[in-house]
Amino acid sequence: MFRNLLSRLFSDDLDPRPLATQDAEIAIAALLVRVARADNRYSSSETHRIDQVLAARNGLSLREAAERRAAAEMIEAEAPDTVRFTRHIKERVALEDRLGIISALWEVTYADNSRSADEETLVRLISGLLGVTDRDSALARQQVLDNLGLASNG
Repeated sequence: MFRNLLSRLFSDDLDPRPLATQDAEIAIAALLVRVARADNRYSSSETHRIDQVLAARNGLSLREAAERRAAAEMIEAEAPDTVRFTRHIKERVALEDRLGIISALWEVTYADNSRSADEETLVRLISGLLGVTDRDSALARQQVLDNLGLASNG
């Protein structure tokens, strides 16, 4: 299953057909995992936040979301560079959903109530690669910080 998904995500086929819903969601989950791992500290608060995001996005139980996250961890570990990874998601996921993905990435970035330059930089890179403007990404980031009660320093 994972090999098939990796082949569909990273084939050089230029056919931008939408991914099957579950495949797209696993790919998005893999991006969440990639951001959480960016600072080389993959904490239980980050995995819990990923599970919450996946459950909310897909109407899953936390157990089902944790299973999807586990699949995404394997995909993320084998996925090529972030540029290629996000290109395939951008081609196959609608812009409105990509804005939601950026919000979810910011949620994961601050799940441990700390700031990591590595995680923040990766979210900014992914935002651009997914075609989300800096302004929209910054607004999503500020909303997440406000919801968490964290101060913004730029």
